[in-house]
Amino acid sequence: MKINPYAAAVERLEKTAKLINLKKEAVDFLKKPQRIIQVSIPIKMDDGKVRIFDGFRVQHNNARGPYKGGIRFHPNVTLDEVKALAMWMTWKCAVVDIPYGGGKGGVIVDPKELSQTEMEKLSRGYIASIAQFIGPNVDIPAPDVNTNPQIMSWMLDEYFKIFGRQEPSVITGKPIELFGSKVRSIATSMGGKFVLDKIINFLGLKPPLTVAIQGFGNVGGGMVRLLSEDPNYKIVAVSDSKGGILIKNPEEWKLPIFGVTTNYIIAKEDYYLVYPTNFNEYEKQYRNSILHGGISVEEMIVPVVTMTSD
Repeated sequence: MKINPYAAAVERLEKTAKLINLKKEAVDFLKKPQRIIQVSIPIKMDDGKVRIFDGFRVQHNNARGPYKGGIRFHPNVTLDEVKALAMWMTWKCAVVDIPYGGGKGGVIVDPKELSQTEMEKLSRGYIASIAQFIGPNVDIPAPDVNTNPQIMSWMLDEYFKIFGRQEPSVITGKPIELFGSKVRSIATSMGGKFVLDKIINFLGLKPPLTVAIQGFGNVGGGMVRLLSEDPNYKIVAVSDSKGGILIKNPEEWKLPIFGVTTNYIIAKEDYYLVYPTNFNEYEKQYRNSILHGGISVEEMIVPVVTMTSD
């Protein structure tokens, strides 16, 4: 049975409310978002046909400040998922005591099926549909699953066009050149590592610890970078939505995993891989291909790690 994320979020709220003796009136208020925006986005595709995409923006609570939360592009996005994520953003901002409320957005789409031109049209169409409900002091969107600085820059530019003024602070996760933050690209991964370090210390586990990372997008890709630079961790497996890579004997592995970037992995013979007999030539070939963005994960590896979305 599939778990409804919004129902699960409400259940956790009710359990927590009992522990802290929160009044029923407050619980009932916090159960529901303050605003739900549901939009239809017509896009003229490259083949000339028009497709309609469904999008959402949920603004859960702004008692502590403007709504804040990411926008995800994924085929499995649902309104209940976005409602739950917006609620969790409210809790996260409150727990770390920053002056923001909880918001979240999403579009039902598989980005892998769209060209770059179609992605730009969808990004601009989505932000145009919710533009009147966002702003630096109202609601500040951010990147999430399958959204990146490029998509944020399209959205930012569209917002500028609509209102005829520049307000870079309306969106986070922008490129550095558009007043973005230098650490934003790995901020979520860094937060995850901070938590992981604390847990490891709390549990008294002895490093170096072996790590398998599922997902190679905004979070997983950054986590690979951070953990590979920390001697307390040894990455033995990584995967993305198309395949995975696993080291056979991590206890014998002496070298770091090298040349790992989003959707590109340089092969090494201690991995479970399909590779030619002349490994030295193979390694040289793929090192060169990585530099030119020529070889993808699915072309290089046998999917041996659990499949997962980015």
